Amino acid sequence: MRNPCVAHRGFSGIAPENTMAAVQLAMEQEDVRWIEVDVQCSKDGVPLLIHDFTLNRTTNGRGAVKDKTWAELQSLDAGSWKSKTYRGERLPSLDEFLDAIAGRLRVNLEIKTEGNMYPGLEEKVISAVKRRHMEHEVVLTSFEPRILAKIKEIGRGIRTGLIIDRQPKDLLLRLKLLHCSFLSIHYRALTAELAEKAFKHGIEVMAWTMDDVRSLRKTAALHPDILLCTNRPDVWRQAIGRGNTKYAIVKPQSPGGEDDDEQIDR
Repeated sequence: MRNPCVAHRGFSGIAPENTMAAVQLAMEQEDVRWIEVDVQCSKDGVPLLIHDFTLNRTTNGRGAVKDKTWAELQSLDAGSWKSKTYRGERLPSLDEFLDAIAGRLRVNLEIKTEGNMYPGLEEKVISAVKRRHMEHEVVLTSFEPRILAKIKEIGRGIRTGLIIDRQPKDLLLRLKLLHCSFLSIHYRALTAELAEKAFKHGIEVMAWTMDDVRSLRKTAALHPDILLCTNRPDVWRQAIGRGNTKYAIVKPQSPGGEDDDEQIDR
């Protein structure tokens, strides 16, 4: 398939991001081949899916994720902020997520941490992947090179990828030194030259995050193998899928009606 579709935090243009509702909706789309989610950790050591370091935006809770036990996190509503349709949706554990998508979708797991916020998170994620023999279905990504180096040290056989929102001149060298086989890059920082060189060096490239036809088509034109990360697999279908057939576009359900990927993608 040309320019495979990656569902960003699930089908998050419709369902609340990083929830099983968004994951299930993504799995129902025949065009979706990949899914991207963010992994953090509860106070008592349970890896779970959530993007922000605080609970404020996507749940009815308040405060830092790291300060809450898994039981406390499980009591929160992670759906109502998006739509009353999803009232009562819960924060999923990494185990629940991996059990659902194993053998069905390839996975980009972003290790969401800063500094020493989550000691041992990398080991927990690697263990969850290996218990399910999903080493060839998963890539672990991070903005932080030290996280990727640690994963390579303790998670032999698991692919890693650097996340970046710009294109430094030594980017390919950095990827080589980190032993990364995956690059997750903001679509506006990606060029045809970089994509071509990366793929020639065995580095898979994913561009994030585009929710309009024009941006999807423009990025796809850079190289046919670039993975296109989107909150809207239905828009990807209109832009890329099956001869660009016109499909009905589902109106996103967002609080305040905003569509600002620049602010929330990272």
